[in-house]
Amino acid sequence: MTPSSTFTGEEPECPEDREYVLGAPHAHPHPQVDPLARLRTSDDPPWDVYLTGTVFLDIVFTGLDSAPVRGTESWARGMGSSPGGVANMATALARLGLRTSLAAAFGDDHYGDYCWDALERGEGIDLSASRTVPGWHSPVTVSMAYEGERTMVSHGHEPPLEEVFPQEGTPACRPRARAAVASLTPGRSAPWIAQAAAEGTRVFGDVGWDETGAWNLTSLPDLKHCEAFLPNAEEAMRYTGTDCPRTAAHALTEFVPLAVVTLGAEGAYAVDRRTGETAEVPAIEVEALDPTGAGDVFVAGFVTGTLAGWPLADRLAFAGLTAALSVQEFGGSLSAPGWAEIAAWWRRVQSVEGQDPAALRRYAFLDDLVPEVGVEPWPRRRAVPTIGFRRTA
Repeated sequence: MTPSSTFTGEEPECPEDREYVLGAPHAHPHPQVDPLARLRTSDDPPWDVYLTGTVFLDIVFTGLDSAPVRGTESWARGMGSSPGGVANMATALARLGLRTSLAAAFGDDHYGDYCWDALERGEGIDLSASRTVPGWHSPVTVSMAYEGERTMVSHGHEPPLEEVFPQEGTPACRPRARAAVASLTPGRSAPWIAQAAAEGTRVFGDVGWDETGAWNLTSLPDLKHCEAFLPNAEEAMRYTGTDCPRTAAHALTEFVPLAVVTLGAEGAYAVDRRTGETAEVPAIEVEALDPTGAGDVFVAGFVTGTLAGWPLADRLAFAGLTAALSVQEFGGSLSAPGWAEIAAWWRRVQSVEGQDPAALRRYAFLDDLVPEVGVEPWPRRRAVPTIGFRRTA
C-alpha cells in the first residue's frame, strides 16, 4: 500500500528564497549519479537510451492572468526559450545520468545552432546520428501558460527525411542502446522500432492525442514491439473504451506487458502483466510555473528506474518526483531536474516539520541514490528570454 498524502509548500517570492521542498538547482552537465553503475559491463551497448524525433525551439510565456483575448495585447511576467520537442525527453534522460543518443534534423539557422549546442555541449547528448538540413528552418512553438494550463502555437515544415535519414526516412545509423523511447503515431509504423526490439532494445512507447478521433489500438502497429506503454488517463480511457484510468491500465496489458497511466494531480498507476504487480503513487503538490515537458520528464524518470531494476512503485514515485520538480521552471528541456535537484529536494523535505512519515518512507529509496556531496547551490543552465547573449572576447 502506498500513502495517499502529498508533500506541499509555498511558492517562494524570488529565486534566492526558493525552498528546496519545491524545487532545486539544475544538475551539472556531467551527472553526479550513474543509476546503472552496478549493472554496467564491458559488453554493454554504447548508449543507454536512443530516441528520434523533431527538435523545436520553444518560446514560453508565463505569468499571464488569463487567456489572450482577441483584439487585445497581453503582457507576460515571465519568458523563457529552450530546445523543445524531442529535446525535452533527451535532456531529461541525460540529466538523470543515462547515456543518451538522439537522431534528429536540425534547422540550418541560429535557432538550430543554439539547440544543437545546448544539447550536445550543454547536456552531453550524443548527436552523431543527427543532421543539420541546409536551407531548412527550425520549427518553433510558442507556449502560453496560465491558470495551470497552456496554449501552444507552432510553426514548421517537415524536414526532407529521405535526404537526412535514408532507408524510408528512418535514421540510417541507429546506434545500439539498452532502451529506446518511441513516439507512437496512429496509422504509422516506424521500421526502426521493430528492428530495435528484435536486437534486444527495450522499447518504451509514448503517445500523443489521436487527431483522427479513431482511438483504436490497432492503429498503433508498433505497440506490439514495446515493453511499456505510457499514456495519460484520457488517452488510456479513449483507447480502451473504459471510463476509469485504472481499468484502462489493466485493459492495455492485453496489448503490452507494462502499462503506466498518468493521473494528473492524482499521480500515476501501473500494471505489469508479467508479474501481476500493480502500483499507484500519489502526486507531489507544487506550485507549477510551466507544465511544458512534464510528461516527457515523467517518462524519462520511469525509464531510468526500469533500466536500473527498481521496484514498480519506486519507479512511479521517482518519475512523479522528477516531473513535479520540472514544472517549477521555464520550458520543457531545460526545466528537467538532475541529481543535484533531487538530492536537495530529498534533504530539504525531510527537514520540514509535519511531513507524513508514511509519505517520507515512499521516497526512502533515494537514500541510496542521491549524492552525498557536490550539490550545487543554484542553476547553471535554465531557459532564458533570449537564445544567447553576446559575449566579449
